[in-house]
Amino acid sequence: QVQLVESGGGLVQAGGSLRLSCAASGRTLSSIHMGWFRQAPGKDRESVAAISRSGGSTSYADSVKGRFTISRDNAKNMVYLQMSGLKPEDTAVYYCAAKPVGSGSYDYWGQGTQVTVSS
Repeated sequence: QVQLVESGGGLVQAGGSLRLSCAASGRTLSSIHMGWFRQAPGKDRESVAAISRSGGSTSYADSVKGRFTISRDNAKNMVYLQMSGLKPEDTAVYYCAAKPVGSGSYDYWGQGTQVTVSS
C-alpha cells in the first residue's frame, strides 16, 4: 500500500508559479513510478507529467511542456511539480499517483489539491 498526500495548491494569477508536493508513505518511492494528473470541471482526468522511479526519465503533456517540471526526492519520499507560466486553462484539481514497478497502471492516488489560475 502507498499513501499519497498532495499539497501546495492555491489561487494564483496568470503568469504566476506554484510548486505542488506529494508526500508518499507506506512504501519506498524508489520502486515506484510517479505521475501528476489533473481534472478540470466537466473534463476527463488527464496526465500532466510522469517520472521514472530513478528520476532519470520524465515525460510531459504537450500543453505543459516548457512550463512544468516534475522531480522527485526518493530519500524524502517526495515528488514535486513545479509549475510556471500558469494559464487559466491550468485550473484543475491536481492529483499525485503511483505506479509500482510491474504494474500496468497507476494503482494509488492522492486526494488532490486545487489549483486556480485567475486571468
